[in-house]
Amino acid sequence: MAALPPLPRPAATRLAVRLTPDALRRVRGGHPWVFAESITSVSRDGAPGDLAVVFGPDRAFAAIGLWDPASPIRLKVLHHGKPVTVDAAFWASRIAAARAVRRPLLATGDTTGYRVLNGENDGFPGLVLDAYDRTLVMKLYSAAWVPHLADLLPAVEAALHPAAVVLRLARQLDPAALHGLEEGDALVGTPPDGPVLFQERGLWFEADVVHGQKTGHFLDQRDNRVLAGSMAAGARVLDVFASTGGFTVHAAAGGATEVVAVDLSEPTLAVAGRNLAHNSARPEVAACRFTPVVADAFEELERLGRNGRRFDLVVVDPPSFAQRQQHVARALAAYGRLTELAVRVVRPGGLLLQCSCSSRVTAEQFHAEVARAAARAARPLTEFRRTAHAVDHPVTFPEGAYLKAVLARVP
Repeated sequence: MAALPPLPRPAATRLAVRLTPDALRRVRGGHPWVFAESITSVSRDGAPGDLAVVFGPDRAFAAIGLWDPASPIRLKVLHHGKPVTVDAAFWASRIAAARAVRRPLLATGDTTGYRVLNGENDGFPGLVLDAYDRTLVMKLYSAAWVPHLADLLPAVEAALHPAAVVLRLARQLDPAALHGLEEGDALVGTPPDGPVLFQERGLWFEADVVHGQKTGHFLDQRDNRVLAGSMAAGARVLDVFASTGGFTVHAAAGGATEVVAVDLSEPTLAVAGRNLAHNSARPEVAACRFTPVVADAFEELERLGRNGRRFDLVVVDPPSFAQRQQHVARALAAYGRLTELAVRVVRPGGLLLQCSCSSRVTAEQFHAEVARAAARAARPLTEFRRTAHAVDHPVTFPEGAYLKAVLARVP
């Protein structure tokens, strides 16, 4: 293991916490979040990562979790039901359970980039772990994990045998609570000195695990990218919000004759070009004409529509438009506007694949808005597939569901 700065350990004495009746019902039902306002009493002040036990009115054990005094989600529940010991063996069992869920994906042998631990949904609230071949990226969204790294990292090493584990940190974390840990640190091994190559359904991609967005690649869209590729033979494809070219590469490998990739970031489009180059030994990729366009997605869709450009397949995969609940109406309006613009550049009988990663926008709201917007544009959709989460992004509580997409034919 890499030499880490001296890190605190959880207090030997656990906090005793009592909740409102409604919050206690939710916790006993398996929900992983306890908000500060739901706590009626706590036995003492706790430090980030201290273990806290939730008791019922009869003093019976209800749950145990990580105390996070800096977060509105004050307690991140690890386990509910019967008492357990949270130690290295506990983490090892959780990792083993997560790996079992992902066995169908890993059994294919053609994918080395995947989510190993999906936060709350795998029993690790506030932490995700992604794999890019033998390099792992651990992203912390809560400083409550810092005191548990000494137990967690050996369990990760024993299960996955990584060459390196790179640390990524959510922006809102207080550096004082990290005890010397910094963005890009190697928790295990040595951080890579450049992009890491990995496979996604047999295609090669690179991930900048130290400086890239999220953990280096948007792993959650793998299945939708494969779906787009399966529809791309002989097609002219427009990839909107293309980022590092996940949909672009799959479309090219699927036999697209042309891919126009639109993104506001020139550096990410440069990565898209390199990802295509990583697969240039495939005749389909080599034959595909790639046109990167650095532009605002809304403005470029309007321009393409005015100029009469039409595509056989249009992919729209925007970032989250609703970071807070009060942004939902604005997000739905943005999805609707994108749909109106996108259907106008789909040739008659062509396909639209439109996605949302806004957790606060429900699937029902998203699909209804996309359908209404297409109808407003006089291009009503014929849906033939709705998709959600891939196997390595399991969902075990309502707020954990964020990804949805629709594939539809445009008349």
